[in-house]
Amino acid sequence: MFIGLFLIIAVIAIIAYNSGWRPQGLTSQAAPAAASKSPLDIAKERYARGELTKEEFEQIRNDLS
Repeated sequence: MFIGLFLIIAVIAIIAYNSGWRPQGLTSQAAPAAASKSPLDIAKERYARGELTKEEFEQIRNDLS
């Protein structure tokens, strides 16, 4: 009997969570910050991490300006 009740509550919780409801404090703040970066800022970060060579970075900077 308790297993059936638990399953019903679990299914409702999964549906609510997947439909967008999140407990307060667990919302992601990373998405808006990432959306506000310019392409040049992203290229600078990639260059600083060593993902781009100097020539690649200069080419991207020239293309963007």
